[in-house]
Amino acid sequence: MILTNSLVDFFLKTRAHTEKLCSPLEIEDYVVQPMADVSPPKWHLGHTTWFFEEFILKKHLPEYEGFNQDFAFIFNSYYEAMGQRVVRADRGNLSRPSVAEVYDYRAHVTAAMEKLLGQGEIGAVSHLLEIGIHHEKQHQELLLTDIKYILGNNPLLPVYSSSIKEHQQNKTAQEWLYVPEGLYSIGHATDGFCYDNELGRHQVYLNPYKISNKLVTNGDFMDFISQGGYAQFHHWHAEGWDWVRKENITAPLYWHYIDGNWHHYTYNGLKKVHKDAPLTHVSYFEAFAYAQWKGCRLPTEFEWEAAQHRFSWGQRWEWTESAYLPYPNYKKAPGALGEYNGKFMVNQKVLRGSSVATPSQHARPTYRNFFQTHTRWQFTGLRLAK
Repeated sequence: MILTNSLVDFFLKTRAHTEKLCSPLEIEDYVVQPMADVSPPKWHLGHTTWFFEEFILKKHLPEYEGFNQDFAFIFNSYYEAMGQRVVRADRGNLSRPSVAEVYDYRAHVTAAMEKLLGQGEIGAVSHLLEIGIHHEKQHQELLLTDIKYILGNNPLLPVYSSSIKEHQQNKTAQEWLYVPEGLYSIGHATDGFCYDNELGRHQVYLNPYKISNKLVTNGDFMDFISQGGYAQFHHWHAEGWDWVRKENITAPLYWHYIDGNWHHYTYNGLKKVHKDAPLTHVSYFEAFAYAQWKGCRLPTEFEWEAAQHRFSWGQRWEWTESAYLPYPNYKKAPGALGEYNGKFMVNQKVLRGSSVATPSQHARPTYRNFFQTHTRWQFTGLRLAK
């Protein structure tokens, strides 16, 4: 647990950083929703505020006056226990409340939280506060990737920011790291923050395996494309092959073939693809197919965790071959917070690591991200195993 004074500072800095991420946006950008998985920036600003209001202020600050009673409806995400909510795909229809009103809502709730925390009763809400902070950090990552999708689907492919370095090139030679068979401890073990899906530290037996010291690069994947990887059904799961044909997938998300060269949309606008930079924005289907094409496979999440101290990670969320399932003796938290992770443990794959969009103090070796097999708007890449 973070020390009390540090936790308050952590809260305030996190709130400020969310708004900093939105500072390059034009007012028209705040409400766009090109697909159901992407939430408008205005909604992220409101939802992360709703979390503190509903879970902490309404229960622990007796004199708290809600900002707007309708906001409990429009800014709830998926918490059945918290009442009705706007359908996820309709968040882009919220032209009202205005962006200015949502920022006023944020200021109102942040000020009330400062008042509560200044009363010296932090102990009673410290657990909820820490979850709320990391919930907002989680949304900062989603906010960044949603902004990229919004602007990357704008025909003008506008620049968002020049300060985010998406594509750090890595010319390190590939090595296969050997991991001997044996029992390995998996799961969160320190006093630091984690989500409930990381708990239940346990041992797993692993057969001997090898894992790549580096991520698959753009250049590697260009070879897959040029040699017909998207046209050869035997590399793909049946569901993945159906997805490729139905959606006419021929390259990673944001890639454009222009005048004989691959380009892709970045936060800095349209740029040439760097061959030595790690591949990103591919689905699990594509990651699996590439691994098959190379005569390799994806690591399981347990293989990844057992070996992660031997390689560099953090530039991409890395697809694994593991289904998103509970650890032994997993128990959902009581009440609405029990909906945070447990109810999503079906039909999803685990990703490990973090990405260039992950905010500070939010990445750790035991973090278990999870997405459906077709999704690729996050910074998803892959590492090979065999």
